[in-house]
Amino acid sequence: MKNLPVLLMFVLSAFLQAKEVRKPNVLFIAIDDMNDGITLFGKDRPFKTPNLEKLAKRGVFFSRAYCSSPACNPSRASVLTGKRPHLSGVYGNKTNWRKACREVATLPEYFRSYGYHTEGYGKVYHHHGNGEFNDPKAWDKFRKMDSQFMPVAKLNGAKRYGSRNTDWGPWPKDEEESKTIDFKSVSYAEEALARKQGKPFFLACGIFKPHSPFFAPPKYHALYEGGVDMPLLKKGDWDDLPAGASKLMNAKKWFWKGMESLEEKQPGSYRRFVKAYAACCTFGDASVGRLIEALDRSGQAGNTIIVLWSDHGFHLGEKEHIEKFALWEKANHIPLIIVDPRKPKSAGMVCSSPVDLTSMYPTLLELCGLPANSANDGISIADQVSDPARAIPRPALMTYGFGNHAVRTERWRYVRYADGTEELYDHKRDPNEWKNLADEPQYKKVMEEHAEWIPKTNAKPFENLR
Repeated sequence: MKNLPVLLMFVLSAFLQAKEVRKPNVLFIAIDDMNDGITLFGKDRPFKTPNLEKLAKRGVFFSRAYCSSPACNPSRASVLTGKRPHLSGVYGNKTNWRKACREVATLPEYFRSYGYHTEGYGKVYHHHGNGEFNDPKAWDKFRKMDSQFMPVAKLNGAKRYGSRNTDWGPWPKDEEESKTIDFKSVSYAEEALARKQGKPFFLACGIFKPHSPFFAPPKYHALYEGGVDMPLLKKGDWDDLPAGASKLMNAKKWFWKGMESLEEKQPGSYRRFVKAYAACCTFGDASVGRLIEALDRSGQAGNTIIVLWSDHGFHLGEKEHIEKFALWEKANHIPLIIVDPRKPKSAGMVCSSPVDLTSMYPTLLELCGLPANSANDGISIADQVSDPARAIPRPALMTYGFGNHAVRTERWRYVRYADGTEELYDHKRDPNEWKNLADEPQYKKVMEEHAEWIPKTNAKPFENLR
């Protein structure tokens, strides 16, 4: 009996080690520029994403998920640090997010500090500055997004319209032999999944498509040979916008005006532009499919939480606007799927309560049994992963630039600009946001209720990298 204490210590140590082994892995998939026109949001949507649909059947699809900011760098910085843009001062694509949040452990860094093996490939952070926005101490192994290679001349024939990135068309001939960005990123992630780790892993893979230039191999364009549904447009859609919107958005008018001008010179250009975006969505979806197949081959899917998200949405002419960089629905509404294989009862279900991506950091910590990080600004939605019908207790909040914010509840989108001017849209009756109700007195109470969620103070814009 005198060996009993030693035996008990051995049993306890074995139990703790077994508990450590049972920590779930995380497969963290970031997609760039994917909007809500994909078939994940409904069969009536035009852009085919069969692999995202299959993934949603394994977990919970958050049908009203929104980015923290409709621009790559502030959105990704917010997800990875858990900080809201209006509190960090990270508002632009050149803002030095790592210096602005120097005291904050990024999501992979936090997992690494609790014993996880962390690897990352592709566009996880914003790709400004040739990788200078990367965060080496967060990873055991990391490879930034490979460079985009280009055709000899612009495919769209619009030499004077935009940069080389403002291009679209079927190219290159295939993803494998031509070694496209996403083919390489996913290949590195596949290799990581094939390796057996001695501890749980946090593996991030950034899918670049459908980000511009809208290049995808011909086989993805062929899926839309029968045509693609075009965006619904309203002439004069800016006529009821307030001064704050015009001030914020005037610098972005060139893209839509240029598209209209190009259409006059080359009829069908706009349709080819939308078709190319559609092909890129399906191309990006195929990359997700490769990742999930690799996870399944690895034998680790039963103990791996999968989270898939896009950094923001994308306008294709809606509201006379192209790209993101706006506080309207199309620029902010994004796909979000969370798969926890330990919760089979919620697999294939939909959570329709609005949520923004500041929820991701605290949610993953809770799902993986790690201590909460007090620096996080968002709330965990782990309860909704178990019970998708459960309401999320606060609306989604979006920020673009200093002092400009939007609040999204189930029915309404409320926007307030830095100068105090406002927009209000009723998504029950006006899903295209064609009628700004902000000046109509009968909606005063709705406006006041939503204004309560607008930040009272805003951090000064932090310095740019260059």
